[in-house]
Amino acid sequence: MNRRNWKRVHPNSLVDALRLCKEFAQEKSNLSIERIADRMGASHDSLYKWLATGRLPAILIPAFEHACGCHFASCWLAASAGKLAIDMPTGRTATQTDMVELNSCFGAALQLLADFYAAPGKADAAETLAALASHLQQVAWHHANVSQHATPELDF
Repeated sequence: MNRRNWKRVHPNSLVDALRLCKEFAQEKSNLSIERIADRMGASHDSLYKWLATGRLPAILIPAFEHACGCHFASCWLAASAGKLAIDMPTGRTATQTDMVELNSCFGAALQLLADFYAAPGKADAAETLAALASHLQQVAWHHANVSQHATPELDF
């Protein structure tokens, strides 16, 4: 079974975002629905209902994401409002892996964009948008990281 590259996953709806959070917690931390609900302070019956319908109360989204260890729901909410969410940089020095990932992400986004403009009816617009959003997030992170590098935050 191939492991999912979680950095390149983008939800299509709130239900999809909640499902991705749950799958992330199951894959990365081996958490069951019952353990996620326990960490949130909610019953597992309620959590099952909220995940099935996508009607998780907004006040519980941060607790759910904290319990799962990811932020797919918040990112989807930002994207649905036409905003781009990026991780807050800490001013750390970028590694060679970061540069290779930035370059490969740009290459993939550029190829999808070229395919989209060459044949708009044949290309997958959702995949092209996801690749462009991922690349823009990486570039914005590096932009903020460079400006933050002079005054790095302390780890507590």
